[in-house]
Amino acid sequence: MSGLKKCSAECLKNNSVCQNNECKFWIDYKKEFNCSVISIYIHGKMTLKQIADRLGISIARVKQIETKALNKLKNTDFSFY
Repeated sequence: MSGLKKCSAECLKNNSVCQNNECKFWIDYKKEFNCSVISIYIHGKMTLKQIADRLGISIARVKQIETKALNKLKNTDFSFY
């Protein structure tokens, strides 16, 4: 379970869903312990449909969010590195 956050590793080890809905990685998806980190650990890259299912939103909305994020990255000035 290398590469997992401590709390995510604990949930997997104890086979228990995360109750900390204040965590920025928490999702309402008990099949994968309510944890987006565990979802990624289990599946790796996911389709828009898989992400939409986990977040409880439409595939179109996931695509909108993806497009907006990619545009932000494209328009960000990284010259300070």
